[in-house]
Amino acid sequence: MDNPRKNPMSRNAALTLAASIAGLGLLFVFEATFDPFTMQIFKLCAINVILALSLNLINGFTGLFSLGHAGFMAVGAYTCAILAMTPAQKTANFILQPIVPWLADVHLPFLPALLIAGLFAGFIGWLLGVVALRLRDDYLAIATLGFSEIIRVVLTNAQPITNGSLGLKGLPRYTTMWWAWGAAIAVTVFLVLLIRSSYGRAFKSIRDNEIAAEAMGIDVFGMKVLSFTISSFLAGIAGGLLAHYLTTIDPKQFIFLKTFDILLIVVLGGVGSITGSIVAAIAVTLSMEVLRFLDGPLNLGFMVTQGIPGLRMVFFSALLMIVVIFRQQGLMGTSEFSWDALARIGLLPRRGAKPGTGIE
Repeated sequence: MDNPRKNPMSRNAALTLAASIAGLGLLFVFEATFDPFTMQIFKLCAINVILALSLNLINGFTGLFSLGHAGFMAVGAYTCAILAMTPAQKTANFILQPIVPWLADVHLPFLPALLIAGLFAGFIGWLLGVVALRLRDDYLAIATLGFSEIIRVVLTNAQPITNGSLGLKGLPRYTTMWWAWGAAIAVTVFLVLLIRSSYGRAFKSIRDNEIAAEAMGIDVFGMKVLSFTISSFLAGIAGGLLAHYLTTIDPKQFIFLKTFDILLIVVLGGVGSITGSIVAAIAVTLSMEVLRFLDGPLNLGFMVTQGIPGLRMVFFSALLMIVVIFRQQGLMGTSEFSWDALARIGLLPRRGAKPGTGIE
């Protein structure tokens, strides 16, 4: 006779394996059937998943209100782009002033360049964390927002390194669907394991009650810096993927409004939910394209309006206000997807398992 305690575990493992195989199959189907524009949007979904998860690690799981994510993205994007460009591409881009000699002949494959970009962004995040994480709440938000603007100004004025306001153009399109979604899946698995570990429990204890966490022997400042560094590293990875997705970057792409776009996804999905960030990132990215018609002329039947650029962002702003007023916890709150949860609501047969609390 089967042990009832083991059946749910084996069932959940089998369902997870089946879902993974189905997801991999869908990637093949999408690549074979979708047009290039749709695939570009699909890749952007994966990049936004990484950005949302990285910001949620700080804001949701550690309880730190950071607004400097655009700066870490910029560091990762420029680092990866400069390292992956060929000497000929650098010569073609740096017209007003030649690139510094120690970068002129550097040319790395995409993967090492992407990892170095993430590590450099993580190092910058560590430096900022050591200085700024002694602040709290609104003061920390202002400090990180100021840092993001400092990074953008430096990128604009460091002509021999970043090509200044001209930006970098003609980057190789290394960010394929497999690179984008492979990175998104790897980041998701990493964060699931991190949050389930003792480090993740320390992060959540700091979020819930910092004084109690310190009284229990947790190195609060050290854990904050670690969370900030990991988040910066992941944002740098996303920035590198974004650079070789767009194939052109300039400092104006990394203004503070980019951070608010990511924050919108985190709040809508649920602050403190990995599942919520993934679902919201995909939904918001797709909606941004589906609702693009709002920026053009609208035929309302009784009148035709002129095009109002940015009207779709007004829609998302109104949606965010509704969420904040009526469902402050977002789509998922702090809950995660589990097969047992689907069984409880009748979408899967019950097997006598104890309700799960994490991603199976």
